[in-house]
Formats: sequence, structure tokens, C-alpha cells
Amino acid sequence: MILVTGATGSVGLELTRKLFDRGLPVRAFVRDRSRARAISLPGIELVEGDFARADTFARALDGVSQLFLLMPSSVDAEQRQRNFVDAAKRARVKQIVKLSQFGASAGAAGRFQRYHAGVEHHILKSHIPHTFLRPNLFMQSLLNFRSSISSEGILCAPAGTARVSIIDVRDVASVAAATLTHSEHENQSYELTGPEALTHAEMASEFSEVFARTVRYVDVSPETMLQTLFDLRMPAWQAAGVIEDYEHYRRGEAAAVTSAVRDITHQPPTRFSQFAADYARQFLGKAAGA
Repeated sequence: MILVTGATGSVGLELTRKLFDRGLPVRAFVRDRSRARAISLPGIELVEGDFARADTFARALDGVSQLFLLMPSSVDAEQRQRNFVDAAKRARVKQIVKLSQFGASAGAAGRFQRYHAGVEHHILKSHIPHTFLRPNLFMQSLLNFRSSISSEGILCAPAGTARVSIIDVRDVASVAAATLTHSEHENQSYELTGPEALTHAEMASEFSEVFARTVRYVDVSPETMLQTLFDLRMPAWQAAGVIEDYEHYRRGEAAAVTSAVRDITHQPPTRFSQFAADYARQFLGKAAGA
């Protein structure tokens, strides 16, 4: 049995479907069964639980051999994942595939990278066979800017002219499916990127080409971006972490391109132009397919 946590998120949803399509036994750890309709398929077992409630872990982990570990961001994310790892050890789970972050390190400037490194270290101490997946910025994260892209033709971010080897979550899910089902990936760490490193201006240019309308990049200050996140009611700790991630990009620390996606899945990673075409309707609404 494979347990997928974070199963209703962007990566978890894609992964659950891929495992289901392979006919593998899959259990999804969800907070609310009624809100998991996208993965309510015959053969996928839904088990309700909450990372904040350790008493819900044992039932979810019963009979599980492989665990895909991912949880939504929270101020307590590191400790909650550590608790889940401890429960996995008690349940004798045979492998943990942990979704981490590009550049995860205890000495990183960004809090998200430090927290992922802390969880990785805890998994290492557990001696459970592991695979650490460290993807770069998700292409799908740009959907957070779809309102300004659609209405104003503007992509705003405090990224300067730095290049980022942005990756499609569908490729991340494909890598996760492969590492969960092939033992040669045990005790390995993979930095996952797309096939190219693009500036945000180049991303906007790709949008313009695919959408047949002008989209331009506006380099905003970190302070302006932070206020925008506050206006969207993002918690202060999370907003500060997002700004730290953009500072990481701006310093050019996310430009490396790796071959991990192709090496593991034997398929080329998705190019940004293909992502833009596939998600055009989500960015532009009904006008997009014209």
C-alpha cells in the first residue's frame, strides 16, 4: 500500500492519479473526505486525518509500505512532519519519498528551505529508506498571478532578471511515482528542474506568444510584493517566506538545470511554452482557446 499525504494539492493530486492509472493500491490522507472528490475513484482509499492530530496517523499508516510525505504550509510544518515520520517508523514503513525544496539546507537563508532540511535530517535519523525530491519553483504557482495576467496583461514579481529553472508539477508527480515504485531510488536525493532556466520577463514573453496577447513582466520591490500578499490575507510568516524564496531567485541561486526528470522518468521535462498552452484556459478563462 502506498500512502499519499497532501493528496488534494497540486502535486499530490497528480501523483494519486498516476498511481491509480498504474493499478497500484493507493491510500490518500485527507482532512475532509467530502472535499476530496477529485480523487474519489474506485480503488483509491480515502482516510481522514490531520497533521495537527497525531492520533490520526496510525490508522492512515496501517499496512503502508511506501509513504509520499507532503503537507500544506503551516507555521508548525516541520514539527508535524517530524511527528509523522516517527509514526511511520512505528508502523514499519519501508520507504519515505519526501517532497522537499530546491536548495534545501540547514544554513539556507529561506525558512522554507531550512524547514525542509530539518525534516530531511529527521528522516535520515529514522533510518527509514528515503528519497528526497527537491523541485524548483512550480510553473503552476504562476496561476496565483492569473488575475493580473488576464485583466492587465501583467506578471508582477520581485525576481529581477534572474533565471529560474521552473518546473511543471506534473513532472514532479511523474518523478514521485517512479521513485515510489522502483527501489533503485532509495537513499537518493534529486534536485528537480525544468529543461531551461528562464527570467520572469521570458516567462511573460512565452505567455504573450501562446495567449496571442501581450503579457509583460513588472519587477516590483519585495515590499510591494509583501503588501500584495498581505492584501490576499496570506499569514505574515508565510508571506515572509515567499519573499525569502524570491530573494533566493533574485540572487541567481535557482538557475541550475538538472537532468533528473529525464533520467528518472525517461521522458523530457515539460517546456514552459507547453505548460502555458495546457493551462491557457485557467489563466484567461473562456477567451483562452479561441
